[in-house]
Amino acid sequence: MSIRSSISPLLRGTASLSHLSKGSFRITRSSSFTSSIKVSTHRYLSTTSNFKMAAQDTPSGKEVQKDDNVITNWVNPSDKSGEFKRQQSTFRSFISSSPGSEFPPEAGRYHLYVSYACPWANRTLIARKLKGLEDIISFSVVHWHMGPKGWRFVTDEEAEQEDVKGEGVVPHEGGLSHLREVYFGVNPEYEGRFTVPVLWDKKGGKIVNNESSEILRMLNSEFNGLIDEPFKSVDLYPEDLRREIDETHEWQYDLINNGVYKSGFATTQEAYERNVKALFEALDRAEKHLADGTEGPYWFGERLTEVDIRLFVTIVRFDPVYVQHFKCNIRDIRSGYPAIHKWMRNLYWNIPAFKDTTNFNHIKFHYTKSHTNINPLSITPLGPVPDILPRWEEVPAVSFRG
Repeated sequence: MSIRSSISPLLRGTASLSHLSKGSFRITRSSSFTSSIKVSTHRYLSTTSNFKMAAQDTPSGKEVQKDDNVITNWVNPSDKSGEFKRQQSTFRSFISSSPGSEFPPEAGRYHLYVSYACPWANRTLIARKLKGLEDIISFSVVHWHMGPKGWRFVTDEEAEQEDVKGEGVVPHEGGLSHLREVYFGVNPEYEGRFTVPVLWDKKGGKIVNNESSEILRMLNSEFNGLIDEPFKSVDLYPEDLRREIDETHEWQYDLINNGVYKSGFATTQEAYERNVKALFEALDRAEKHLADGTEGPYWFGERLTEVDIRLFVTIVRFDPVYVQHFKCNIRDIRSGYPAIHKWMRNLYWNIPAFKDTTNFNHIKFHYTKSHTNINPLSITPLGPVPDILPRWEEVPAVSFRG
């Protein structure tokens, strides 16, 4: 079967293919698949003019060449190892309910600058919703496009475009154009990356913290005096599980959360292969734990913790982005990891905090149209379709295998 003959039915939205045996395929019709592909096609075709506007943010080649710290240089060009090395966060203060704290918990005082595309920022939005902090901590979302100047805020016109709009996607209330201006407003000599999330103190005009794992902890505990049950009883870092949570984070962060980036941003074959193999070994480990090591729907059985949040934001992006864009294609989640797939979909479909803070438009467009070193033509693939499967539906290969 030629590539052309196998893909034509998919582009017409009338059929799907499942691999049955070597050299043979079965055609299966699906109305949900048809509607999904039509929606996805419309989504991508409608963004051409909008991306032209996003590209205007990119400085001229001459300006870029003058800047030795271009934010889209994910690996230092002079680093012959080809390894992506994540920068440490700079602002590490804490909101604390302790007497005399510089940043005490107060309703309306703090603001989160986030990106729906960024998994690290997505963590904080999930925790904010799980803890019932919507009326206590405000948030705003940057445009999905990242140019050499970093994240930028949307304009009034862009905020209403189909590929951009979402809760909190609004222009900066002070008229700033880029997130970097928030950083420079605090420290004019700042030389690090202009990352999200940023926890901002509106009263003091300061950045409290830009380390997502620490913000996650603050949201979990420091505002409990301002919220009612059942949100107060939500504990994402319970004392009796802290050792196990920390141990799990240690390998999942390095090998999975950051592993996809170390694979995708690698600039040598050796660095890519080393990291992508380690990534899939870690996914195998996670699959085994979820299949055999827990009796509940969450990583620790019946108790939802920050491990579920931190792993989810990577896994939900895996098939739509990391498989093709970061070349993490040894297996995908939906056909290669049934226990992880079930765990992820339970979170997405059954807990609004996960689904409501996942924006596949921002996710897909950011990676494929911002990382021009990986995808120079900024073409966004249509698949997979759908972005995430319904809770009880499987891809044909898994259904057949079952």
